[in-house]
Amino acid sequence: MELPYYHGPLTKQECETLLLKGGEDGNFLLRDSESVPGVLCLCVSFRKFVYTYRIFREKHGYYKIQTVEGAPKQIFPNLEELISKFEKPGQGLVVHLSNPITRKSSCPRGRRMTLELNVYENTSEDYVDVLPCLENKNIGENKLTERW
Repeated sequence: MELPYYHGPLTKQECETLLLKGGEDGNFLLRDSESVPGVLCLCVSFRKFVYTYRIFREKHGYYKIQTVEGAPKQIFPNLEELISKFEKPGQGLVVHLSNPITRKSSCPRGRRMTLELNVYENTSEDYVDVLPCLENKNIGENKLTERW
């Protein structure tokens, strides 16, 4: 994956540091999920907080993103179109994507290959939609991973 804002196996803490550094709402990046192999996380800053949205690769190579509860299911043919959609306000994210945070170096090839091989045919509609990207918080992710 050659997107400049894809950071590969970035930790939540590293992600938060990068996104909150400039203090702007709408800073964003893509990273590999730490808890669900083969899943991407779209992380975006808003009001000094980082929100994480999971992106799944579907059976035929399409991408599906989890946004706010009750929003219609959205499927995209590629990540560029997904990002383009959410650069517009009012599309289901806490804030529109306005400032991509680009990586400083290449992502390890092994992680990219793993991402491309993991394809999800069926995913549960029963999940928590938005996770804060914070360390040492007892919210969201532990409960979420139990439901997968």
